[in-house]
Amino acid sequence: MSSLKVIHFRKNCIGCNSCVTIAPQSWVMDQREGKSRLIGSKLKGKAHVADLHEADLEANKKAAAACPVNIIRVEEH
Repeated sequence: MSSLKVIHFRKNCIGCNSCVTIAPQSWVMDQREGKSRLIGSKLKGKAHVADLHEADLEANKKAAAACPVNIIRVEEH
């Protein structure tokens, strides 16, 4: 069974909201900070990392592709 992860370098987020629009099951906008937040993520080093369900894989790949500052990664192991 493969392991799916989403990695978000939140420090560099500009709050464009594209990830929230494309994959609302995985992303929310933090109104206080004006940055997106990866739901269920844990800070590991400089990135927030969350496990990803197979059903949410394509939406998160689209969110990563749409990110104008290229700070979202989807990894499949």
